[in-house]
Amino acid sequence: MEPDRYRYSPILGRPRWRLPGNARVALWIVPNVEHYEYLPDTLRQRDPWPRTPHPDVLGYSVRDYGNRVGFWRMFDMFDRLGIRSTVSLNLAVYEHYPEIMEAIEIRGWDVMCHGLYNTRYHWGLAEPDERAEIAACVDLFRRLTGRMLTGWFSPGVSNTLITPDLIAEAGIGYSADFYHDDQPTPLRVRGGQTLISVPYTMDLNDAVLYRYDTEGAEFARMIRDHFETVWREGEVQPRVMCVALHPYIMGQPHRIRHLERALGDILSRDGVWLTSGVEIAQWYRDNGLAEFRAHLGTEG
Repeated sequence: MEPDRYRYSPILGRPRWRLPGNARVALWIVPNVEHYEYLPDTLRQRDPWPRTPHPDVLGYSVRDYGNRVGFWRMFDMFDRLGIRSTVSLNLAVYEHYPEIMEAIEIRGWDVMCHGLYNTRYHWGLAEPDERAEIAACVDLFRRLTGRMLTGWFSPGVSNTLITPDLIAEAGIGYSADFYHDDQPTPLRVRGGQTLISVPYTMDLNDAVLYRYDTEGAEFARMIRDHFETVWREGEVQPRVMCVALHPYIMGQPHRIRHLERALGDILSRDGVWLTSGVEIAQWYRDNGLAEFRAHLGTEG
């Protein structure tokens, strides 16, 4: 049985999706710039600090390192490599840390909303409450920047069954809440809007360092191995490659050199389109969506 959101389509049977310059790989780099509340008000279905009674000073301060130090170290690396990132942003960061807002805005990074706080999960929210959370994000971003949000990735990976409907209703054009493909795909939403799924990753994500007791050199090897596979496959059918990062993890001094070498190696190769989430979504709308829908024989 297929999910209600998208149709099955084996990747090699699709019309060939062409990238700018006939690139093989669309590469987007996604640092997750987050704020975790020291004393969260509402827990609902998951305790963000389960290790100890609140406050969890260790858990909070490790993550705070990312905004105080690791983020800036990562910024320097991106500047050296000429990388314009897509930041997965807890929007409260822009209010709490205006220096971070200035650094992101002056570089013209794409902003993908990651909710307000990474301790305010959407699991279990009633529809009016989730709609209000999304609206608060849209309004805050517009007030601070004058722009409309273009992308969405639920805070703490905590989407509900109707999150795609609600973000499309709010005018957001792409989602990173699905991990089902190496290419963008349209998602069905109840209002009939066009919502594009842009491939994010939970595998090529530095959170694996915490989950599986690995280190920076191993993560760099994963990045290189992933790239070699999708670059080879991309000669026939171009792929999207996401590298998901957290400043408090890969922004550590003993890890960042491995990340810089791996990304530098990839950027030295031909056939790589270094891009952003919103650019991938828009390129797909303009240069792939109609052909994919015709291939499926459907509007969804």
